[in-house]
Amino acid sequence: MCHDPDSRPPAPPRSGPVGERGLLTLTAADGTEVAAALAAPSGTASVGVVLLPDVRGLHPYYVALAERFAEAGLPAVAVDWFGRTAGVPEAGTRGPDFDWQEHVPRVTAAGVDSDVTAAIAHLRGRDRPDLPVVVVGFCFGGSHAWRLSGGDVDLAACVGFYGRPALVGDVVATRPTLLVVAGADAATPVEDQLELAGRLRTGGAEVETAVYDGAPHSFFDRAHGDWAEACADVWRRVLALTDRVAADRGA
Repeated sequence: MCHDPDSRPPAPPRSGPVGERGLLTLTAADGTEVAAALAAPSGTASVGVVLLPDVRGLHPYYVALAERFAEAGLPAVAVDWFGRTAGVPEAGTRGPDFDWQEHVPRVTAAGVDSDVTAAIAHLRGRDRPDLPVVVVGFCFGGSHAWRLSGGDVDLAACVGFYGRPALVGDVVATRPTLLVVAGADAATPVEDQLELAGRLRTGGAEVETAVYDGAPHSFFDRAHGDWAEACADVWRRVLALTDRVAADRGA
């Protein structure tokens, strides 16, 4: 379990009105229907965000997190992992009884890429065709965010929280990448994540690591009340990255 079922994301350091929110179904290139959640600010966006959840897929936590990004001025789409093996959830999100352990091993990199591409297309379709998009992933999603740092999906930058380097493969980063590392992560040694960062840098892209000493796995989720300072710093780094992307693209 990556976080408490009732956990909610910490607030960003800047906040504005949310103009749009809701659940939707995307269609990936292979025809798979993908459950998703959208939240968008009232004003014009300069950067979009695709959220990659932990192993539980589109849990209500990620619906709330999309709204947090919208409050910060960034339209966000959170995607579900399991459309190919479990279909679209009847309630729109995955509940506490969903058997993610059965479905996670059946998630493929190609499927993730297709789902992320569909989310990017949705953001650009509602905003503008050249909207730069940043992917932000957590745990299982963090691993895929790091993998996407060197992939062919049209992303401007990648952020991964406490992922597993073993799931990343042999990619090297070709776009700005941030690794958020829990210093007391019982799931993955810090040294493994720092070694991954070094390998990603061989592609020549900017790769930043942020290690939070003593913080547990998923500190941004279930433990954010105990790690308020670290969570505030994470928000600062993520928004600084999206701001740089916007500036680089002339937004």
